[in-house]
Amino acid sequence: MRASTLVLILLGIVGLLAPGGCDIGSSKVGDQQPGTSGDRILFLVSEDPHNYEAHKSIPVFADTLRKNYGLHAKVIQGEGEPNAFRFPGLEALRETDLLVIFFRRRALSTDQLALIRQYLETGKPLIGIRTANHAFSVRGDNPDGYESWWEFVPEVLGCENRGYGREADGVNVSVVPETAEHPILKGVEPNEWHAEGSLYLVKPLNDTTATVLLTGSAADKTEPIAWTRMCGSSRVFYTSLGYPTNFQQAPFHRLLINAIHWALERPVPSAGEGTR
Repeated sequence: MRASTLVLILLGIVGLLAPGGCDIGSSKVGDQQPGTSGDRILFLVSEDPHNYEAHKSIPVFADTLRKNYGLHAKVIQGEGEPNAFRFPGLEALRETDLLVIFFRRRALSTDQLALIRQYLETGKPLIGIRTANHAFSVRGDNPDGYESWWEFVPEVLGCENRGYGREADGVNVSVVPETAEHPILKGVEPNEWHAEGSLYLVKPLNDTTATVLLTGSAADKTEPIAWTRMCGSSRVFYTSLGYPTNFQQAPFHRLLINAIHWALERPVPSAGEGTR
């Protein structure tokens, strides 16, 4: 074996094993590269009794981004059965600068799943909200041409879905003191608040290098509920908050605004900035 070939192989192995690495599988849609057309955000949501009304809250939030921050925000609501699902117009992902996922247990066609994998392979950022921690985790068999992607959660979000607390308990949210100066936490006040919705159980995180920004407590458990990490060259932010009433709370709303700016590598606006 030639020495140059051996070096390339070793570098590839190191990349896979390095903390924050991201093995997202191979793309199957050719060598097309996503275009660049400014800061364009694509939200993918599903209407589902167990998806916390994302199909209602996200369009309103996207409208805020358009009106107050001048961001191009597009929402695609998927359709079909959970094990044979599609997002109409997902080709828009090729001209997207930030992908936001808020849907649960959906298997996509091989081509659509490849578009998402290819998007991440280019090093563009991703945000996951609440049910994203089981976005592609579909139980049972899928029809020919449709795929689950259970590895998305550990490999991209850096965690595991380990269950849930009681919804009646809600979540006592706290800013992590050691990361309180992180840009995503700029203007997130107060440092502690109560949020409705069950606590998602995720610890220990698979990515031990993730930067935990918020923890949530309920009953006798405390869990990470918002963090950042790197998936290859892609910035990733995930929060298990996202219950319908969370969107009406100033600290959560601010958290998402900041996370979007951070993911796009834009300056995080100060309180009051951006409103038009």
